[in-house]
Amino acid sequence: MLYTNLKHIETAADFQQTIAESGQVVIVCGRMGEFSIPVYRILEELQTEYTPVKFFDMEYDNPESSIVCELFADESEAKVPFLLFYENGELIYRTWGTKTREDLVAILREIIRNMK
Repeated sequence: MLYTNLKHIETAADFQQTIAESGQVVIVCGRMGEFSIPVYRILEELQTEYTPVKFFDMEYDNPESSIVCELFADESEAKVPFLLFYENGELIYRTWGTKTREDLVAILREIIRNMK
């Protein structure tokens, strides 16, 4: 389990249930390492500002995270953390790597503006 203040997803079944039942969802899949920790901290802050959106983490080294890794299999340059944005069970945006607060706010604003 990751040591964050985000809600944790531990199994592929939890992942499927989360995206199916949670409306607007951001999932970050990474490690407790130098590239992922800053993203976790930013998302912890943003979850208080973007309350309609549910924020979750999933540990990259958990075998159950293969459900996330498969979504990036076609990207040879993809690096953790992986970020997934869902609305009502549909993947609407994905990205990877370290992001700044400004990057994540811009992504969230664009996605929220385009949500159904």
